Amino acid sequence: ANRNFEWYYWQRQAHLELKTLRGHLASVLSAAFSPDGQRIVTGSWDQTAKVWDSASGKELLTLKGHGSEVRSVAFSPDGQRIVTGSDDQTAKVWDSASGKELLTLKGHGSPVLSVAFSPDGQRIVTGSEDQTAKVWDSASGKELLTLKGHGSDVRSVAFSPDGQRIV
Repeated sequence: ANRNFEWYYWQRQAHLELKTLRGHLASVLSAAFSPDGQRIVTGSWDQTAKVWDSASGKELLTLKGHGSEVRSVAFSPDGQRIVTGSDDQTAKVWDSASGKELLTLKGHGSPVLSVAFSPDGQRIVTGSEDQTAKVWDSASGKELLTLKGHGSDVRSVAFSPDGQRIV
């Protein structure tokens, strides 16, 4: 193969490992950057989520409270909260500075596979193996809607940029 300068350049760029985040006791299942890019949250099979400094790779917090693996993680748009979804059939909302558990979202009948905040941070959507997605008020934890219609697991959820639609 004819490999010129650009091929070698992009190979190097694609394989730059800036930091390795070590601390979970089992596989990492999900990861997300904070909106300002300064922190990373990871969810693990070890039933915890961890918050890391993205520049140094230093572990800042461990979020403990789930009774099973943490499948999905997301920061709120303002970076002040984190939502985690777990095989324990709940999602939890945490203070991202202190690591304090703020809310537990209960209502799914199977593992919660995916979580996301709305662009304004006022709602959370969760997707589950129970074939539904649920929309929650992120301040109170109140369930607002159950979206039905899938014939299998809801493995990924997201809000549209204007917050009006969910996929």
